[in-house]
Amino acid sequence: MLERFRQFWTWVLSPIAHGLLRLGVSPDAVTLVGTLGVCAGALIFFPQGELFLGILVITVFVFSDLIDGYMARELGRPTRWGAFWDSTLDRLGDAAIFGGLVFYYADHENDMLMAAVALYCLVMGSVTSYARARAESLGMKAKGGIAERADRLVAILVMTGFAGLLDLPILVTITLWTLAAASTITVVQRMLIVHAQAVRPDSSASNSNTS
Repeated sequence: MLERFRQFWTWVLSPIAHGLLRLGVSPDAVTLVGTLGVCAGALIFFPQGELFLGILVITVFVFSDLIDGYMARELGRPTRWGAFWDSTLDRLGDAAIFGGLVFYYADHENDMLMAAVALYCLVMGSVTSYARARAESLGMKAKGGIAERADRLVAILVMTGFAGLLDLPILVTITLWTLAAASTITVVQRMLIVHAQAVRPDSSASNSNTS
C-alpha cells in the first residue's frame, strides 16, 4: 500500500525534480536540504508545542526523499554512495523527529515518562535498522517485522499532525507506546530471522561476533 502512495507522489513531484535538474542541482544536495528541513521542523517546533506546524514543515521536506531518488534515476547514475548518503541522512531525520518529541514531553509537557518512551522509540528504530544492515553485511537477510521504517514514520507523522490540529496530545502518547512495543517485537523478529539463517547447516554466512 505504501509503495502505491510512493509511486503516486513520485509522479506528482517529477516536474519539480526535472526543474531542479535543469538548474544543475544534484540529488545529493536535495537529500541534504531535505534532511536539514526535517530536523529543523522537528527540533524547532516540537519543543515549543507547535506539533501541527512542525508536521507541516517536516512533510514538505520529507518529499525530498522521493525527489532525490527520481533525479538520480533520471540522470542514469544511482550510485552506492548515493544510497549510503540517502540512508544515513534518513536516520538523522528519523532521530530528529523522535528527538523533537523527547524535548516536547520533557520541556513543554513536563512528562518525563513519555520523554523516555519517545527516546526508547528513537533507540529501537535505530536498532531495527542496524539489525538489518548488520545481517546484510554478513550475507544474510533481516528484512521484515511488524514495524518497518516506513510504517513507523507514517504512524508518528500522521498521528502527531492530528494531535496538533485537534489539540489531542493523547494521540501521540498512544502512538508512541504502540511504536515502542512494535519496534521491540520487530527487533526480536529480525533476530529470529537471522538466527534461523545462521544455524542452517548449509549457511554460507560468516558467524562473526564482531560489532
